Amino acid sequence: MSNHPLRIFTGSAHPALASEIAKILGTSLGKSNTRRFPDSEYYVTIDEVVREQDIFFVQPCFNPVNENLMELLLFLDAFRRASVHEVTAVIPYFPYARQDRMARGREAISSRLVANLLETTGADRVIYIDIHNRAIQGFFNIPVDPLSALPLLADYFRKPEFEHAAIVSPDVGRAGMAGRYAEYLNLPLVVMHKRRNFSEVTTTHVVGDIQGRRPIIIDDLMAGGSVLKQIDSLYAAGAEGEAYFSVTHPLLLPTAMEILDQDERIGGLVCTNTIPIPPEKMHPKIIQISTAGLLAEIINRVHSGISITEKLIFS
Repeated sequence: MSNHPLRIFTGSAHPALASEIAKILGTSLGKSNTRRFPDSEYYVTIDEVVREQDIFFVQPCFNPVNENLMELLLFLDAFRRASVHEVTAVIPYFPYARQDRMARGREAISSRLVANLLETTGADRVIYIDIHNRAIQGFFNIPVDPLSALPLLADYFRKPEFEHAAIVSPDVGRAGMAGRYAEYLNLPLVVMHKRRNFSEVTTTHVVGDIQGRRPIIIDDLMAGGSVLKQIDSLYAAGAEGEAYFSVTHPLLLPTAMEILDQDERIGGLVCTNTIPIPPEKMHPKIIQISTAGLLAEIINRVHSGISITEKLIFS
């Protein structure tokens, strides 16, 4: 057990999640403040003494990505200068995770830059959930806990109406995650093969037996909803019943909301609260599951020096 007090702080991105985590841990949120000057610069302050404390700062970096990331970096710098014992950046949704390599010449590897910024600014540890590319953990020279919301999401489908479902990977890249879903739920696995032509994505064929089964399509995030457009091939291959989607990060751009609303074959979108869904986007088909309990458990174990691998499934 650490001799340094555990404290939970948050930026302005998702204070509701941080408050829920703090409540589970039986503590209160630390006092801090973020102001924006007329020229759009951020000014952050820590409004209490934090010397020699273990700080866990909760800040998912979704839209506006750059503003939330900058606020996180400013707070990390402030904590370092306030002589904390250790500060952990809890980033449920990690920014720039899809820019993890050079696909062509003269491109930035943006996720590597974010990792460098977090380390340089003062993070001693990073925690995130279901990152787009698991290899990003190797960009860091500090401890990283790559968590998965798979048990939280998969448990929703332990119902009689999903006994004859099939887990569907939307592409080959997500087959590993889909395989873990299938094993966890003891359901068959189906993989969709895609071909991209400029901005258009089409499914060329479906591998696996979807005949007579309800599809549960999994992914790490949903932004524009391209995967929502690809379910025609599943029904052409014999899928039956309403399709469900299981997604960790609900970015949910307007195009995704439009498809979700108009396609009657879509029964529901099960997602987590790594990203808050504003009231205007809370569609009746959306089922949001909290990650606060998962993050609180990890924070408590990290602070107490207890292994986390024996309890949790990693991304």
